[in-house]
Amino acid sequence: MTTVIRSFAATDTGRVRKHNEDAYADCTNLGLWAVADGAGGHAAGEVASAMLVDALKTMPLGLGQDESLAEMRARITEVHVALRGEAQKRGADAMASTIVILLVHGAQYLALWAGDSRIYVLRDGMLRQITRDHSFVQGLVDAGVLTEAQAERHPQSNVITRAIGAPEDSGELDLVTGAVLAGDRFLLCSDGVNKVLDARSITQALMAHHENPAQTMIELAMQSGSRDNVTAIVVDILPVRD
Repeated sequence: MTTVIRSFAATDTGRVRKHNEDAYADCTNLGLWAVADGAGGHAAGEVASAMLVDALKTMPLGLGQDESLAEMRARITEVHVALRGEAQKRGADAMASTIVILLVHGAQYLALWAGDSRIYVLRDGMLRQITRDHSFVQGLVDAGVLTEAQAERHPQSNVITRAIGAPEDSGELDLVTGAVLAGDRFLLCSDGVNKVLDARSITQALMAHHENPAQTMIELAMQSGSRDNVTAIVVDILPVRD
């Protein structure tokens, strides 16, 4: 049994924002996908997110898994340094962005991230969040002060504790790896999606049959009251019999 990969991507400014500070990379030829969300309240968030995804889109073809990981980390670090320098030139407090990256190489995936954009995987009808938010409320959840449900409604739920370009950060990305199975469906999204859609809603949307499941996801988020930019990428691991 071999597999092929199919992906869908969509983004929207949303119903309230005037500018779209989200950006994405949909690079099936590289086995690489990413969503970046310019950090709210920071100058030129759309520049920060675009610089990140542009750096990933130009990754060379044919790299092995370890080479790809090293190259991605190097490019993210370069953008981190460049954003800090640009912020100084502009006299801005920061130019920063969250980032989530999914790399599929053979029978394994790598997920890298900084901030509160997320990656999920739907497998056998069960949804699992792969990433763990770098956020103020996630810290309270980890400390046992808040439940997950309370964290979603907390007034500081939008406060992130790590972002690429932020002056107090090193530009490091967290990493988790896992097996890829035929039938897996991955979702990468900005927080404009997951802040208004709970796990049940996301699961139902991913299990439904839509021409473009990423577009369906962002439309559902806007219908559910999202006041942010909304971006989603859906990646399907399809079985193909030899």
